[in-house]
Amino acid sequence: MSRMSHRRDLSEHVAAVQRIRSEFARLPDGAPVRLAKPTSNLFRFREPSAAPKLDASAFASVLWVDPEERVAEVGGMCTYEDLVAATLEHGLMPLVVPQLRTITIGGAVTGLGIESSSFRNGLPHESVQEIEILTGNGDVVTARRDNEHAELFRGFPNSYGTLGYSLRLRIELEPVKPFVHLRHLRFSDAAAAMDAFARICDAAEHDGERVDFIDGVAFGPDELYLSLASFTDSAPRTSDYTGADIYYQSIPRLAAQNRGDHLTVQDYLWRWDTDWFWCSRAFGLGNPAVRRMWPRSLKRSDVYRKLVALDRRTDFTRLLAYYRGRPQSEPLIQDIEVPVDRGAEFLDFFHAEVGMTPVWMCPLRLRDKPAPGGDGHAWPLYPMAQDELFVNFGFWGMVPMRPGQRGPLHNRLVEDEVLRLGGHKSLYSDSFYSEDRFWRLYNGDAYRALKRDYDPGSRLLDLYAKCVRNR
Repeated sequence: MSRMSHRRDLSEHVAAVQRIRSEFARLPDGAPVRLAKPTSNLFRFREPSAAPKLDASAFASVLWVDPEERVAEVGGMCTYEDLVAATLEHGLMPLVVPQLRTITIGGAVTGLGIESSSFRNGLPHESVQEIEILTGNGDVVTARRDNEHAELFRGFPNSYGTLGYSLRLRIELEPVKPFVHLRHLRFSDAAAAMDAFARICDAAEHDGERVDFIDGVAFGPDELYLSLASFTDSAPRTSDYTGADIYYQSIPRLAAQNRGDHLTVQDYLWRWDTDWFWCSRAFGLGNPAVRRMWPRSLKRSDVYRKLVALDRRTDFTRLLAYYRGRPQSEPLIQDIEVPVDRGAEFLDFFHAEVGMTPVWMCPLRLRDKPAPGGDGHAWPLYPMAQDELFVNFGFWGMVPMRPGQRGPLHNRLVEDEVLRLGGHKSLYSDSFYSEDRFWRLYNGDAYRALKRDYDPGSRLLDLYAKCVRNR
């Protein structure tokens, strides 16, 4: 397929940039600025804002794909679902594809993302070459690693739209093969699983077979699985986890049978989206009768999230538990990461103090090195050691509140433990840090310098107000 097959006339994009700048300029002086977004994968639910919103719908497309240079230019509101569909036509994919279809490229860059290729490709923002950003003062700048906006380029990840909004991004791509071969390895204790993560990630192979992807699931303290995946040109047959079968339930079954599995590369990338990992069971999709009646087209993470948002607005689940005389529950929806050699300690703590299962596990290592003369971190608002392997743990659900509990006990316990273990916590969900602790963890000095340069009038929320105060 030709290099130009997905190219658009960039004059449309230029016109869209001019329109959104004009919209911004027409806002009343001092009025807060927000984007109108059709979807969200954040879990900080808040009341609808009366603040005017900028129309960003023109920035939701793939602008072009260059299969020779292995790069793509995309609008900041483009979803990974659309981007993957465009790049796979050329035998390419983004270096890191977050698990959920409707995560946007701009969202994954400003709010971070991770997946099973992160042990070799880092985080999504590390494969970005250039970002066009609408800043808080109404200017549009192009930020790269090596130009006058390099500090904004490096400070944009983990800023969650509080320094500006991405309108266009140029990202690296990598070649794929048509299929993925999976192997699931069982471990009976967390320390052995963490040792295996470290060993396999360092070698990028296991038992003589290359490892292109690796993640894992802890079903309990003595039942953990690492899932290794490798690109392959052919498959004897492929599994389909969009119908009656459920991906996460296949892991222990296939491991017990010492059997591998094959998926198309597209089905592998979206293997978690169909059931929102395992959270679809809250809607009865673990029940075969319910699953048969639920259309395939609605087995999607964005559909489930809308149902959760409706429940939060109506307070249905809490009221139902109250009238049935059942204990209330605390939402615990978080992703954290700790160094691999502290991962077993975190799981021991989590099983003892929280008890929620399953837990997703995904190793990651940064690709980029710190900028010369900087503060020693490649990405200052989410400071991580450059050469260290971390393991991300994801857990999403409700935890029964303890007798006499007031407030987010389990969330605070997790925050304290992650800090003790030298880890980090993503900010897409509820956070409860004090302001002093927050700015120590997320480099308040670097953030405030960028805020002064690119949003001097504070037209955008500040990071603490958005991620902790939930404004």
